Order: sequence, then C-alpha cells, then structure tokens
Amino acid sequence: MPGHDRTTESETAGVPPDYRPQLALLVDAPPEGDEWLHEAKYDGYRIGARVLGKNVQLISRRAQDWTASFPNVADAVRKLGVDAGLLDGEVAVLEPNGRTSFQALQNAFKNGAATNVVYFAFDLLWHDGEDTARLPTEDRKTRLAELLSRDRSGLLRYASHIVGEGKRVFDTACTTGLEGIVSKRRNVPYKWAKRDTTWQKTKCVLEQEFVIAGFTDPEGSREGIGALLIGYYDRGRLVYSGKVGTGFSRALALDLRSRLDKLEQSDCPFDVRPAVSLGENTHWVRPTLVGEVKFTEWTNEGTLRHPSFQGLRPDKKAKEVRRDDAAKSPTGEKPTRR
Repeated sequence: MPGHDRTTESETAGVPPDYRPQLALLVDAPPEGDEWLHEAKYDGYRIGARVLGKNVQLISRRAQDWTASFPNVADAVRKLGVDAGLLDGEVAVLEPNGRTSFQALQNAFKNGAATNVVYFAFDLLWHDGEDTARLPTEDRKTRLAELLSRDRSGLLRYASHIVGEGKRVFDTACTTGLEGIVSKRRNVPYKWAKRDTTWQKTKCVLEQEFVIAGFTDPEGSREGIGALLIGYYDRGRLVYSGKVGTGFSRALALDLRSRLDKLEQSDCPFDVRPAVSLGENTHWVRPTLVGEVKFTEWTNEGTLRHPSFQGLRPDKKAKEVRRDDAAKSPTGEKPTRR
C-alpha cells in the first residue's frame, strides 16, 4: 500500500486508509495463455468497500465517500460479518438481459441515492488482519468467493472468470453485447494505484471519458442543449474531439443545461479553437465536468465518429482525462468487434 502520514481508526485495524485501485491498460486484443484469467468488463462506478466492524464506507476512485449513494450495497457488505476488510469492485445496474448499463445507472439515482444497483466484487485486498493484496490474483479471488457466499441479499455479486482462451472469451463477450473483458495475470499481487500490463482491458465498443468545454443551443422542438463540445487533455492542452448531439433524454438535457449555464465563460477553453463550424449560439464553459461517451472510431482529423453521450462522471477529474488509445497486443491478432 502507498505510504501515508496520518493515523486513522482503519489504520489501527490494519485496513489500508486509502483506496487507490489498480487500473487496467487498454489493449487492442486480449492476451492468450493459461497464465491469464478473464472477467467481464462492467459499466458502472469503480468502488472500494472498506469495512471496520459495523462501519462500512464505499469509496470512489477520487477518494470520495459514496456510502450514502448506495445504501443497500453498504448494508449488504455490513452483513458479511467482516471485522476489518477492503473489497474492490464496481457498482452497476444489472439489466434483465444480464448486461450492465451506465445510462441505467445514471437514471437509477433518486434524491441522491440509487437502490436498484448491485456490487460486482472482483478483488479482496484486506481480510480480518491479513494483507490479502500481497497474494496472487487467483488466490485473492478464491477467498473473495468464499466471503461472498455469506451474502443473502443478492446485491453482492462475485465477478467470475475464465482461465485462458482470451480471444474466444472476448469474441463471446462482444457477441452477447457486453462492454468487453478485463484480463489479469493469475499469479501476481495487487498493484496499488498502478496501470500496467498485469491487468489489461479489451473493449467491444469504444467508450471513454471526455471533458465538456462548451455546448450549442437546441433547435426545433428540442430542449436544453443541442450538442456538447468535448475534448481531452494532452500535455496540459485541452484538445477538441468533436460534438455529441445524441444520447440525451429530455430530463438529462435540461439538467445539463442548468449545470453548464453556471459554468459559462466568454473564452474558448480549447488550446486551438475548432476550425469546423459549430453552429450559431455556441457557449463556452469552464472545463470541469466530465462525461462518458460511446463512439465507433476516431477520424483522421482526431474527432469522434457517431458519438453518443452516456452520462456525467463525477468520479473522474477533468485534468486527468486523456485520449484512451489501445496499446498494441503482443499477440498481434486482432479480435472480432461488434
């Protein structure tokens, strides 16, 4: 665990006081070989569940306390009977077809909380006095499965996996409409706050976060906004990535307009003002909000083709948003995408 210089109640029980999760490297094809295990990629919020007796805290990647946002999940974790522990996973909405949906998760919030969610746990980093993060991946998952077998709520789901056959697993995931897969080496310890080759993700569809830097007025019968003007940071410069004009419900469009009106400014925040026509009544805003966008591909001009807005990402910092290009797979074999 990374060093820290403060004393907390969690520290006295041995539970790491900071949740800084390991991240997966985006690749263009999954790794092959039996040294790898493969999990489904979930479309939700990455959440660490820290337990100290009856006290359960749900923590986001940005170290924000989200316990009040997912009270049912916190209660289910509390009932596992763990004295001191730290789980790693993702809170998501599970649809009837078995897929997870970020848009459905956005729509699940009412009065600041979402109760129709589940917690897909895929790692166990501390358990009743033992630093399980030091154990190999597969050993951690075995202990996690045993722990989650105590759950009677149905809200805590074990993230199952398949060993080997990366390409077949990925192709099946895409055929069945999943977001993609996450591949992990079976015999390595957890790497706090790292993004390296021991965890790799392969996506069936392209999707990433973008910074919202402006918007256009709606036309016709549409309300709220016409399109969002988005970008990403490259060496401190905000680079224009295109316009997103689909994926909004009426309620979401009006909510976005209310938020963006409060951030409006006169200057264009992009390092280079977009050369393309943005239409009349373009509004620039302080680039603080982050949104999730699905798209089919990057154009040669560096903009998105067929983008669709999925929702805001309050768990992500605008300054940390980069273009998420896939590293070349060492196998050199391209996967099948839908």
